[in-house]
Amino acid sequence: MSSRHAVGGAKHRLMSEMQNLAKEKWVNIDAEMTFTEEYPYQPPTFRFLLPIYHPNIYPDGKLCISILHNPGDDITSGEQASERWSPLQGVESVLRSVLLLLDDPEINSPANVDASVCYRDERSVYDKRARETVEKSKADIPADFEMPTSLEPPPPPKSADDDAEFWAESDEELDFGGSDTDDAEDFDDDAEDNSDDDDIR
Repeated sequence: MSSRHAVGGAKHRLMSEMQNLAKEKWVNIDAEMTFTEEYPYQPPTFRFLLPIYHPNIYPDGKLCISILHNPGDDITSGEQASERWSPLQGVESVLRSVLLLLDDPEINSPANVDASVCYRDERSVYDKRARETVEKSKADIPADFEMPTSLEPPPPPKSADDDAEFWAESDEELDFGGSDTDDAEDFDDDAEDNSDDDDIR
């Protein structure tokens, strides 16, 4: 595969993923992801732009998470290939993994040892610092941003005229209680009347 073709494929996949993510209401993370020309065969890097006190986030904002580690087993860390990056992963799967890690830190392989120890031994202190970080970050939320309450998109608004048009009265008389048998009998009666008229003539 030529280098130009690989780069084009990576850009095409990224554009497709970003267009799909733009439709998601929950995506509002102040971070940057950097992709190489080898994407999706090699993972991107991820860095928070605002400092976050968390066991798996380095002071410079970079993230320590299995899904962003190079493909294959790692004997040193004990990570299996299934936990690490694969070409089947994408931008959305990374973001969802990041959100899960923020909520449930991996303290056995910390990027910030102090935060890891604090989380393990002084949870109330850790929670207080986390809340302070959240409050500080609220100043950076765009004015028109609506905080989602669910991962599911809201249903489209219902038009007031939808039901009105369905139940609108028609000028036609509809025989809802009749049957095909009744129609056939009516047809036979009409045929007999016509034959009687012919006999009279």
